[in-house]
This record gives sequence, C-alpha cells and structure tokens, in this order.
Amino acid sequence: QVQLVESGGGLVQAGGSLRLACAASGRTFSNYVMGWFRQAPGTERQFVAAISRRGRSTYYVDSAKGRFTISRDNAKSTVYLQMNSLKPEDTAVYYCAAKLTSADNIVVKIPGAYDYWGQGTQVTVSS
Repeated sequence: QVQLVESGGGLVQAGGSLRLACAASGRTFSNYVMGWFRQAPGTERQFVAAISRRGRSTYYVDSAKGRFTISRDNAKSTVYLQMNSLKPEDTAVYYCAAKLTSADNIVVKIPGAYDYWGQGTQVTVSS
C-alpha cells in the first residue's frame, strides 16, 4: 500500500502561482511513476502531468506546457507541481497518483493505469 497526501491548494487570482506537494508513504517512492490529475465539477478526471520514477522524463497536457512544472524529490518521497500563470479554467480538485513500475523512463497519462490516489486538494483561480 502507498498513502498519498496532497497539500498546497488554495484560492489565487488569475496570473498567480501555487505549488502543490504530494507526500508518499508506505513503499519505496522511487519505484513509482507519479502523476497529477485534476477534476472540475461535472467533468471527468483529466491528466495534467507525469514524471518518471527517477525524474528523467516528464509529460504534460498541452494546456499545462510552459506554465506547470512537475518535479520529485525521492529522498523526501514527495512529488511537486509548480503552477504559474494560473487561469480560471485551472480551477479543479488536483489529485496525485502513483503507479508501480520497473522501467526508468516511462510516464503514464491514463488515470486507470495508476495504482494509488490521494484525496485531492482544491485549487480555485479567480478572475
């Protein structure tokens, strides 16, 4: 079992920044691909970003490219999502997820492929 706890959400004005963190416990963090997803009311869960288990590969949804940065600190068992130039359409509950893998450089963007999920943190961007 892996437990994931997100933090860092909140209310911010358009153009502002937030840094989300997801702390993991229970297994060897570096064995997991990590991803960030978001879900707005009435919509399906959407992929935002993913990072390979050693941090060498990253992948972003087009709307996040150039604004969001995913990173990880395996010594702290934590993955981060730095979000800059936030827009009202970024408003959602943000979830981190973990997928066990033996491959070093893969990233995964399909929600159903992930093994563990956090409870989510609310991000609200006002216009």
